[in-house]
Amino acid sequence: MTGASGTFGLRCALRRDAAKHEFQWPAFLWMVAIGLLGLTFSGCRKQDFPQYPANYREYAYVTNGESGTVTVLDVVNVRLDREVPVGQNPVAVAASPTRNEVYVVNSGAGGGPGSISVIDAEKNAVAATIALHRKPVSIELDSQGTLAYVANSKSNSISVVDLKLRQEIAQIGAGEEPAAARITPDGKTLVVANRRGNSVSVIDAAARSVRSIFDGCAGAADVVILSDSSKAFVACSGGHQVMAIALANAKASSGQPRIDRLESLLDVGRGPVQLALKPDGGELFVSNSQSNSISEVVTSTDDVGGAYMIGDNPVRGLVSSDNAFLYVANLRSQFLTTYSIDDGKRLPFPPHVGDGPVALAFSSMGHLIFVVDNRSADVAVVRTLTRKLFTILPTGRGPNAIAVKAFNLP
Repeated sequence: MTGASGTFGLRCALRRDAAKHEFQWPAFLWMVAIGLLGLTFSGCRKQDFPQYPANYREYAYVTNGESGTVTVLDVVNVRLDREVPVGQNPVAVAASPTRNEVYVVNSGAGGGPGSISVIDAEKNAVAATIALHRKPVSIELDSQGTLAYVANSKSNSISVVDLKLRQEIAQIGAGEEPAAARITPDGKTLVVANRRGNSVSVIDAAARSVRSIFDGCAGAADVVILSDSSKAFVACSGGHQVMAIALANAKASSGQPRIDRLESLLDVGRGPVQLALKPDGGELFVSNSQSNSISEVVTSTDDVGGAYMIGDNPVRGLVSSDNAFLYVANLRSQFLTTYSIDDGKRLPFPPHVGDGPVALAFSSMGHLIFVVDNRSADVAVVRTLTRKLFTILPTGRGPNAIAVKAFNLP
Protein backbone atom coordinates (compact mmCIF):
# COMPACT_ATOMS: atom_id res chain seq x y z
CA MET A 1 0.00 0.00 0.00
CA THR A 2 1.24 3.49 -0.82
CA GLY A 3 1.87 5.60 2.26
CA ALA A 4 -0.56 8.36 3.23
CA SER A 5 1.82 11.16 2.26
CA GLY A 6 2.42 9.62 -1.17
CA THR A 7 -1.27 9.46 -2.05
CA PHE A 8 -2.36 12.82 -0.67
CA GLY A 9 -1.81 14.59 -4.00
CA LEU A 10 -4.05 12.10 -5.80
CA ARG A 11 -6.78 12.48 -3.19
CA CYS A 12 -6.51 16.28 -3.49
CA ALA A 13 -6.82 16.08 -7.28
CA LEU A 14 -9.90 13.94 -7.00
CA ARG A 15 -11.38 16.36 -4.48
CA ARG A 16 -10.86 19.30 -6.81
CA ASP A 17 -12.45 17.53 -9.74
CA ALA A 18 -15.39 16.50 -7.59
CA ALA A 19 -16.14 20.17 -7.03
CA LYS A 20 -16.17 20.87 -10.78
CA HIS A 21 -17.94 17.88 -12.29
CA GLU A 22 -21.36 16.35 -11.70
CA PHE A 23 -20.16 12.87 -12.65
CA GLN A 24 -17.00 11.01 -11.67
CA TRP A 25 -14.69 8.95 -13.79
CA PRO A 26 -13.95 5.43 -12.53
CA ALA A 27 -11.01 5.42 -10.14
CA PHE A 28 -8.67 3.60 -12.56
CA LEU A 29 -9.17 6.32 -15.23
CA TRP A 30 -8.14 8.96 -12.74
CA MET A 31 -5.00 6.98 -11.95
CA VAL A 32 -4.12 6.67 -15.65
CA ALA A 33 -4.86 10.32 -16.43
CA ILE A 34 -2.81 11.65 -13.57
CA GLY A 35 0.06 9.30 -14.37
CA LEU A 36 0.16 10.29 -18.07
CA LEU A 37 -0.11 14.00 -17.55
CA GLY A 38 2.29 14.10 -14.62
CA LEU A 39 0.13 16.64 -12.89
CA THR A 40 1.30 18.17 -9.65
CA PHE A 41 -1.19 19.83 -7.35
CA SER A 42 -0.26 22.26 -4.63
CA GLY A 43 -2.09 24.22 -1.97
CA CYS A 44 -4.08 21.25 -0.68
CA ARG A 45 -5.04 21.79 2.95
CA LYS A 46 -4.10 19.09 5.44
CA GLN A 47 -7.54 19.17 7.00
CA ASP A 48 -9.14 18.06 3.73
CA PHE A 49 -8.27 14.44 4.57
CA PRO A 50 -7.00 12.77 7.73
CA GLN A 51 -3.27 12.17 8.05
CA TYR A 52 -2.64 8.53 8.87
CA PRO A 53 0.41 6.80 10.34
CA ALA A 54 2.29 4.45 7.99
CA ASN A 55 0.94 1.31 9.67
CA TYR A 56 -2.72 2.42 9.59
CA ARG A 57 -5.19 0.45 7.49
CA GLU A 58 -8.89 1.00 6.87
CA TYR A 59 -11.16 -0.94 4.52
CA ALA A 60 -14.82 -0.99 3.59
CA TYR A 61 -16.31 -4.43 2.89
CA VAL A 62 -19.29 -4.63 0.52
CA THR A 63 -21.28 -7.86 0.11
CA ASN A 64 -22.27 -8.65 -3.48
CA GLY A 65 -25.33 -10.90 -3.32
CA GLU A 66 -25.36 -11.89 -6.98
CA SER A 67 -21.61 -12.40 -7.35
CA GLY A 68 -20.87 -14.44 -4.23
CA THR A 69 -18.07 -12.02 -3.42
CA VAL A 70 -17.06 -9.17 -1.14
CA THR A 71 -15.62 -5.99 -2.64
CA VAL A 72 -12.84 -4.53 -0.50
CA LEU A 73 -12.35 -0.77 -0.74
CA ASP A 74 -9.19 0.93 0.51
CA VAL A 75 -10.52 3.85 2.58
CA VAL A 76 -7.13 5.50 3.14
CA ASN A 77 -6.43 5.84 -0.59
CA VAL A 78 -10.11 5.85 -1.67
CA ARG A 79 -9.76 3.11 -4.27
CA LEU A 80 -10.74 -0.45 -5.08
CA ASP A 81 -8.46 -2.92 -3.31
CA ARG A 82 -9.78 -6.34 -4.40
CA GLU A 83 -12.75 -8.67 -4.69
CA VAL A 84 -12.84 -11.69 -2.36
CA PRO A 85 -14.87 -14.83 -3.18
CA VAL A 86 -17.07 -15.96 -0.28
CA GLY A 87 -20.19 -18.17 -0.14
CA GLN A 88 -23.43 -18.08 -2.08
CA ASN A 89 -25.59 -14.98 -1.78
CA PRO A 90 -23.76 -12.88 0.84
CA VAL A 91 -26.30 -10.57 2.49
CA ALA A 92 -24.82 -9.16 5.70
CA VAL A 93 -21.44 -8.17 7.11
CA ALA A 94 -20.00 -7.09 10.47
CA ALA A 95 -16.53 -6.01 11.59
CA SER A 96 -15.03 -7.30 14.83
CA PRO A 97 -14.55 -4.62 17.52
CA THR A 98 -11.54 -6.44 18.97
CA ARG A 99 -9.87 -8.52 16.23
CA ASN A 100 -8.77 -7.70 12.72
CA GLU A 101 -11.55 -9.79 11.25
CA VAL A 102 -14.74 -9.26 9.26
CA TYR A 103 -17.69 -11.68 9.22
CA VAL A 104 -19.82 -12.21 6.12
CA VAL A 105 -23.19 -13.99 6.24
CA ASN A 106 -23.81 -16.10 3.15
CA SER A 107 -27.53 -16.79 2.82
CA GLY A 108 -27.03 -19.82 0.55
CA ALA A 109 -29.17 -20.99 -2.34
CA GLY A 110 -32.84 -21.92 -2.43
CA GLY A 111 -33.46 -21.52 1.27
CA GLY A 112 -30.80 -24.11 2.11
CA PRO A 113 -28.03 -23.89 4.68
CA GLY A 114 -25.79 -20.85 4.76
CA SER A 115 -22.48 -19.95 6.34
CA ILE A 116 -20.20 -17.27 7.75
CA SER A 117 -17.03 -16.40 5.85
CA VAL A 118 -14.34 -15.07 8.19
CA ILE A 119 -12.12 -12.53 6.42
CA ASP A 120 -8.66 -11.77 7.81
CA ALA A 121 -8.57 -7.97 7.46
CA GLU A 122 -4.77 -7.83 7.45
CA LYS A 123 -4.58 -10.12 4.41
CA ASN A 124 -8.08 -9.50 3.02
CA ALA A 125 -8.55 -13.20 2.43
CA VAL A 126 -11.01 -15.78 3.79
CA ALA A 127 -9.50 -17.43 6.86
CA ALA A 128 -12.37 -19.78 7.82
CA THR A 129 -15.94 -20.80 6.99
CA ILE A 130 -18.54 -21.54 9.69
CA ALA A 131 -21.62 -23.63 8.84
CA LEU A 132 -25.05 -22.22 9.67
CA HIS A 133 -28.69 -23.21 9.21
CA ARG A 134 -31.26 -22.38 6.54
CA LYS A 135 -31.11 -18.93 4.95
CA PRO A 136 -29.26 -16.78 7.50
CA VAL A 137 -29.96 -13.09 6.85
CA SER A 138 -28.37 -10.94 9.56
CA ILE A 139 -25.48 -10.87 12.02
CA GLU A 140 -24.91 -9.14 15.36
CA LEU A 141 -21.73 -9.18 17.47
CA ASP A 142 -21.48 -8.75 21.21
CA SER A 143 -19.46 -5.82 22.56
CA GLN A 144 -16.32 -7.96 23.01
CA GLY A 145 -16.49 -9.49 19.56
CA THR A 146 -16.59 -12.93 21.17
CA LEU A 147 -20.01 -14.14 20.05
CA ALA A 148 -22.08 -13.63 16.92
CA TYR A 149 -25.87 -13.93 16.77
CA VAL A 150 -27.19 -14.89 13.34
CA ALA A 151 -30.87 -14.94 12.36
CA ASN A 152 -31.70 -18.07 10.32
CA SER A 153 -34.89 -16.99 8.56
CA LYS A 154 -35.89 -20.41 7.18
CA SER A 155 -34.94 -22.33 10.33
CA ASN A 156 -36.84 -19.95 12.65
CA SER A 157 -33.82 -19.81 14.90
CA ILE A 158 -30.84 -17.79 16.09
CA SER A 159 -27.36 -19.29 15.84
CA VAL A 160 -24.93 -18.41 18.63
CA VAL A 161 -21.43 -18.59 17.16
CA ASP A 162 -18.16 -18.62 19.09
CA LEU A 163 -15.94 -16.55 16.81
CA LYS A 164 -12.68 -17.69 18.36
CA LEU A 165 -13.57 -21.39 18.11
CA ARG A 166 -15.11 -20.80 14.66
CA GLN A 167 -18.22 -22.84 15.40
CA GLU A 168 -21.86 -22.64 16.41
CA ILE A 169 -22.27 -23.35 20.13
CA ALA A 170 -26.05 -23.01 20.46
CA GLN A 171 -29.26 -22.62 18.46
CA ILE A 172 -32.15 -20.70 19.99
CA GLY A 173 -35.71 -21.00 18.72
CA ALA A 174 -37.34 -17.76 17.60
CA GLY A 175 -40.56 -16.80 15.85
CA GLU A 176 -41.38 -17.37 12.20
CA GLU A 177 -38.81 -15.99 9.77
CA PRO A 178 -36.53 -13.92 12.04
CA ALA A 179 -35.13 -10.96 10.14
CA ALA A 180 -32.88 -9.29 12.71
CA ALA A 181 -31.43 -10.05 16.14
CA ARG A 182 -29.82 -7.40 18.38
CA ILE A 183 -27.95 -7.89 21.65
CA THR A 184 -28.26 -5.29 24.42
CA PRO A 185 -25.05 -3.40 25.31
CA ASP A 186 -24.98 -5.14 28.71
CA GLY A 187 -25.03 -8.49 26.91
CA LYS A 188 -28.00 -9.83 28.87
CA THR A 189 -30.84 -9.71 26.36
CA LEU A 190 -31.31 -10.56 22.70
CA VAL A 191 -34.22 -8.95 20.84
CA VAL A 192 -35.41 -10.68 17.65
CA ALA A 193 -37.73 -9.28 14.96
CA ASN A 194 -39.79 -12.12 13.44
CA ARG A 195 -40.94 -10.87 10.05
CA ARG A 196 -43.45 -13.54 9.05
CA GLY A 197 -44.45 -14.21 12.64
CA ASN A 198 -45.42 -10.53 13.08
CA SER A 199 -43.82 -10.72 16.50
CA VAL A 200 -40.82 -9.91 18.67
CA SER A 201 -38.94 -12.51 20.73
CA VAL A 202 -37.02 -11.36 23.81
CA ILE A 203 -34.32 -13.88 24.74
CA ASP A 204 -32.27 -14.28 27.90
CA ALA A 205 -28.76 -14.33 26.45
CA ALA A 206 -27.17 -16.26 29.33
CA ALA A 207 -29.87 -18.93 29.53
CA ARG A 208 -30.30 -18.91 25.73
CA SER A 209 -34.04 -19.25 26.07
CA VAL A 210 -37.04 -17.13 25.10
CA ARG A 211 -38.13 -14.89 27.97
CA SER A 212 -41.04 -13.00 26.36
CA ILE A 213 -42.97 -12.83 23.10
CA PHE A 214 -44.80 -9.75 21.85
CA ASP A 215 -47.32 -10.14 19.03
CA GLY A 216 -48.82 -7.43 16.88
CA CYS A 217 -45.74 -6.10 15.05
CA ALA A 218 -46.68 -6.69 11.40
CA GLY A 219 -43.65 -7.61 9.31
CA ALA A 220 -41.18 -7.01 12.15
CA ALA A 221 -38.00 -5.96 10.37
CA ASP A 222 -35.43 -4.00 12.36
CA VAL A 223 -34.41 -3.46 15.99
CA VAL A 224 -32.51 -0.76 17.88
CA ILE A 225 -31.69 -0.81 21.60
CA LEU A 226 -30.83 2.10 23.89
CA SER A 227 -27.30 2.25 25.29
CA ASP A 228 -28.48 1.61 28.88
CA SER A 229 -30.18 -1.63 27.71
CA SER A 230 -33.52 -0.41 29.07
CA LYS A 231 -35.61 -0.30 25.92
CA ALA A 232 -35.89 -1.77 22.42
CA PHE A 233 -37.68 -0.35 19.40
CA VAL A 234 -38.84 -2.59 16.55
CA ALA A 235 -39.93 -1.48 13.07
CA CYS A 236 -43.20 -3.14 12.00
CA SER A 237 -42.70 -2.91 8.23
CA GLY A 238 -46.01 -4.55 7.29
CA GLY A 239 -47.99 -1.65 8.72
CA HIS A 240 -47.28 1.83 10.03
CA GLN A 241 -46.00 1.35 13.57
CA VAL A 242 -42.91 1.01 15.73
CA MET A 243 -43.12 -1.18 18.83
CA ALA A 244 -41.44 0.09 22.02
CA ILE A 245 -40.55 -2.61 24.58
CA ALA A 246 -39.24 -1.96 28.09
CA LEU A 247 -36.69 -4.68 28.85
CA ALA A 248 -36.08 -6.68 32.00
CA ASN A 249 -32.68 -6.63 33.75
CA ALA A 250 -32.60 -2.84 33.60
CA LYS A 251 -33.22 -1.30 37.02
CA ALA A 252 -36.33 0.77 37.61
CA SER A 253 -36.19 3.96 39.66
CA SER A 254 -37.32 2.02 42.75
CA GLY A 255 -34.32 -0.28 42.40
CA GLN A 256 -36.52 -3.29 41.59
CA PRO A 257 -35.77 -5.26 38.42
CA ARG A 258 -38.20 -4.73 35.59
CA ILE A 259 -40.04 -7.32 33.58
CA ASP A 260 -40.30 -7.19 29.81
CA ARG A 261 -43.40 -5.22 28.88
CA LEU A 262 -44.95 -3.61 25.85
CA GLU A 263 -44.62 0.10 26.39
CA SER A 264 -46.39 1.43 23.29
CA LEU A 265 -47.13 1.04 19.61
CA LEU A 266 -46.12 4.25 17.84
CA ASP A 267 -47.85 5.39 14.67
CA VAL A 268 -45.35 6.41 12.01
CA GLY A 269 -45.46 6.33 8.19
CA ARG A 270 -46.33 3.37 5.97
CA GLY A 271 -43.80 0.60 5.55
CA PRO A 272 -41.26 1.43 8.27
CA VAL A 273 -38.29 -0.75 7.33
CA GLN A 274 -35.30 0.59 9.27
CA LEU A 275 -34.47 2.52 12.44
CA ALA A 276 -31.53 4.90 12.86
CA LEU A 277 -30.63 5.79 16.44
CA LYS A 278 -28.74 8.97 17.29
CA PRO A 279 -25.43 8.25 19.03
CA ASP A 280 -26.69 10.12 22.10
CA GLY A 281 -29.82 7.91 22.13
CA GLY A 282 -32.23 10.81 22.44
CA GLU A 283 -34.09 10.26 19.19
CA LEU A 284 -34.44 7.64 16.52
CA PHE A 285 -35.45 8.09 12.90
CA VAL A 286 -37.75 5.72 11.03
CA SER A 287 -37.38 5.15 7.30
CA ASN A 288 -40.97 4.90 6.03
CA SER A 289 -40.42 3.23 2.67
CA GLN A 290 -44.00 3.49 1.39
CA SER A 291 -44.61 7.04 2.60
CA ASN A 292 -41.38 8.54 1.21
CA SER A 293 -40.81 10.02 4.65
CA ILE A 294 -38.94 9.74 7.92
CA SER A 295 -40.51 9.87 11.37
CA GLU A 296 -38.70 11.21 14.42
CA VAL A 297 -39.27 9.40 17.74
CA VAL A 298 -38.23 10.74 21.16
CA THR A 299 -36.91 7.59 22.84
CA SER A 300 -37.48 8.65 26.46
CA THR A 301 -41.17 9.45 26.04
CA ASP A 302 -42.12 7.42 22.93
CA ASP A 303 -43.46 10.58 21.33
CA VAL A 304 -43.48 10.79 17.54
CA GLY A 305 -42.20 14.28 16.88
CA GLY A 306 -43.31 14.46 13.28
CA ALA A 307 -42.94 13.06 9.78
CA TYR A 308 -40.89 14.69 7.04
CA MET A 309 -40.85 14.03 3.30
CA ILE A 310 -37.35 12.82 2.54
CA GLY A 311 -37.09 11.03 -0.81
CA ASP A 312 -38.35 8.26 -3.08
CA ASN A 313 -38.57 5.02 -1.05
CA PRO A 314 -36.22 5.65 1.89
CA VAL A 315 -34.76 2.35 3.12
CA ARG A 316 -31.70 3.21 5.20
CA GLY A 317 -30.72 6.04 7.53
CA LEU A 318 -27.48 6.81 9.36
CA VAL A 319 -26.84 9.58 11.91
CA SER A 320 -23.52 11.41 12.10
CA SER A 321 -21.39 11.00 15.23
CA ASP A 322 -22.09 14.60 16.30
CA ASN A 323 -25.88 13.92 16.24
CA ALA A 324 -26.33 16.76 13.72
CA PHE A 325 -27.26 15.07 10.43
CA LEU A 326 -29.29 12.11 9.24
CA TYR A 327 -28.24 10.66 5.90
CA VAL A 328 -30.92 8.69 4.03
CA ALA A 329 -30.59 6.26 1.12
CA ASN A 330 -33.65 6.40 -1.15
CA LEU A 331 -33.97 3.16 -3.12
CA ARG A 332 -36.00 4.48 -6.06
CA SER A 333 -33.88 7.56 -6.60
CA GLN A 334 -30.24 8.33 -7.25
CA PHE A 335 -29.76 10.74 -4.39
CA LEU A 336 -28.43 10.69 -0.85
CA THR A 337 -30.67 12.96 1.23
CA THR A 338 -29.33 14.87 4.22
CA TYR A 339 -31.68 15.93 7.02
CA SER A 340 -30.52 18.58 9.49
CA ILE A 341 -31.71 17.30 12.86
CA ASP A 342 -31.41 20.57 14.79
CA ASP A 343 -33.08 22.59 12.04
CA GLY A 344 -35.74 19.97 11.33
CA LYS A 345 -35.43 20.24 7.57
CA ARG A 346 -34.03 18.49 4.52
CA LEU A 347 -30.95 20.18 3.09
CA PRO A 348 -30.99 21.29 -0.57
CA PHE A 349 -28.80 19.96 -3.41
CA PRO A 350 -28.44 16.31 -2.41
CA PRO A 351 -25.49 14.53 -4.03
CA HIS A 352 -26.23 12.35 -7.05
CA VAL A 353 -25.11 8.78 -6.34
CA GLY A 354 -25.64 5.47 -8.17
CA ASP A 355 -28.89 3.66 -8.93
CA GLY A 356 -30.73 1.98 -6.06
CA PRO A 357 -28.88 3.08 -2.89
CA VAL A 358 -29.53 0.51 -0.14
CA ALA A 359 -26.78 0.70 2.51
CA LEU A 360 -24.60 3.32 4.19
CA ALA A 361 -21.44 3.47 6.27
CA PHE A 362 -19.13 6.20 7.56
CA SER A 363 -15.37 6.08 7.42
CA SER A 364 -13.91 5.77 10.91
CA MET A 365 -12.98 9.47 10.94
CA GLY A 366 -16.43 10.43 9.64
CA HIS A 367 -15.07 12.46 6.72
CA LEU A 368 -16.57 10.12 4.10
CA ILE A 369 -19.88 8.32 3.76
CA PHE A 370 -20.10 5.26 1.52
CA VAL A 371 -23.37 4.68 -0.34
CA VAL A 372 -23.94 1.15 -1.68
CA ASP A 373 -25.88 1.28 -4.96
CA ASN A 374 -27.61 -2.03 -5.63
CA ARG A 375 -28.74 -1.59 -9.23
CA SER A 376 -25.72 0.21 -10.66
CA ALA A 377 -23.31 -2.11 -8.79
CA ASP A 378 -21.08 0.54 -7.29
CA VAL A 379 -20.32 2.56 -4.18
CA ALA A 380 -20.64 6.34 -4.20
CA VAL A 381 -18.15 8.10 -1.92
CA VAL A 382 -19.49 11.38 -0.54
CA ARG A 383 -17.55 13.92 1.52
CA THR A 384 -19.49 14.76 4.65
CA LEU A 385 -17.89 18.21 4.98
CA THR A 386 -19.27 19.43 1.66
CA ARG A 387 -21.99 16.79 1.05
CA LYS A 388 -20.66 16.44 -2.49
CA LEU A 389 -19.84 13.34 -4.47
CA PHE A 390 -16.13 12.55 -4.32
CA THR A 391 -15.90 9.47 -6.53
CA ILE A 392 -17.66 6.23 -7.48
CA LEU A 393 -16.02 2.83 -7.10
CA PRO A 394 -17.16 -0.44 -8.73
CA THR A 395 -18.44 -3.51 -6.88
CA GLY A 396 -19.68 -6.95 -7.86
CA ARG A 397 -23.28 -7.66 -8.86
CA GLY A 398 -26.12 -6.89 -6.46
CA PRO A 399 -24.25 -5.15 -3.62
CA ASN A 400 -26.42 -4.99 -0.50
CA ALA A 401 -24.50 -4.35 2.74
CA ILE A 402 -21.32 -2.68 4.01
CA ALA A 403 -19.06 -2.60 7.07
CA VAL A 404 -15.87 -0.63 7.77
CA LYS A 405 -12.83 -1.92 9.66
CA ALA A 406 -9.90 0.27 10.78
CA PHE A 407 -6.75 -0.96 12.54
CA ASN A 408 -3.01 -0.49 12.94
CA LEU A 409 -0.60 -3.18 11.79
CA PRO A 410 1.83 -4.41 14.46
